[in-house]
Amino acid sequence: MDAALKEAVYALDTLKADGIKLATNVAGQYLGAPELDTLFSLLSNRKAVVILHPHRPEPVNAAVMRQTPLAMQEYLSETTRAVANMISRNVLARYPGVKVVVPHCGAYLPLAVPRMKSLAPVMQANKLVGEIDWAANLNALYYDLAGAHSPETIRMLLSITSPQHLLYGSDYPYVAPGALTASLSRLRKYLDEEPDLAPFKELILSKNAEKLFGISEGVASVEKTKGDLIVRIAEIEVFPDYLDQYLEYASEVDRLSVEREPGVIGLFPMQDPGSPCQIRILEIYADDDAYQRHLKTDHFLKYKQGTLKMVKSLKLNTMHTLDGPTMNLIFKKMR
Repeated sequence: MDAALKEAVYALDTLKADGIKLATNVAGQYLGAPELDTLFSLLSNRKAVVILHPHRPEPVNAAVMRQTPLAMQEYLSETTRAVANMISRNVLARYPGVKVVVPHCGAYLPLAVPRMKSLAPVMQANKLVGEIDWAANLNALYYDLAGAHSPETIRMLLSITSPQHLLYGSDYPYVAPGALTASLSRLRKYLDEEPDLAPFKELILSKNAEKLFGISEGVASVEKTKGDLIVRIAEIEVFPDYLDQYLEYASEVDRLSVEREPGVIGLFPMQDPGSPCQIRILEIYADDDAYQRHLKTDHFLKYKQGTLKMVKSLKLNTMHTLDGPTMNLIFKKMR
């Protein structure tokens, strides 16, 4: 531990590293172990970005590894095991300065997290785990799309996180250059063509990483919008067969957002009477922080996942307010 602390201090303070890499386990000691709390405290104080990568599981059954090579199966299990350990001990909630990048499209976490949540009360009743701050732990996790990414995989990740936590990943240098460029081209293609994912293309390919690592335009963009009113118009076309269901989802998320979130000034859905499948939603947020918090709420994630198959097209338009003082007068009149 002493050597690990010294190395982390040298890397972050002297070398000014953008982040550090931690293995899922070292000689059988997995992330989440109590002995590593001191390291996570140091990383939290420095607001460090941690990149995870799976190692060979220890102890290991060599016969099992011969049947399913590490990269095919156990690397995904390793990653899921390490993150589950950290969540079960509330590590990322207790050390909130740490941001963790989970590799390989989140491994099995989109399946594991709902199961963990459902079993937590039983585990707590038997004193196997303590209290878990699910929101704080999950908000600390980011996910790279290295490996076998697909539209379906991204949609599964969006069931446990927000679009702002997805990052392009290459797995360089472990994949041949030709395969890397082909993978990136495929990612760009379906981010252009899939209507529900297209709004997140720039976020995934660059903007999220810029913000996470505090790089160039990412920081400027965040600082510019922080404290300023955010106004968006969502242009949505719904498949006719799902219209009634969609309207129920939209009404619920609009009501809960305004009721429960102080930073959500208004979510005002409108329907074109001549073309009822054309929906417009006027969204007004107190500032960018309020918008980012909104994207991580349970009610928004329920709406996002529940309506994925219902939405034929989606376009988000960020508007510039031309007369801020008059808008404030409007809000005062509404009160």
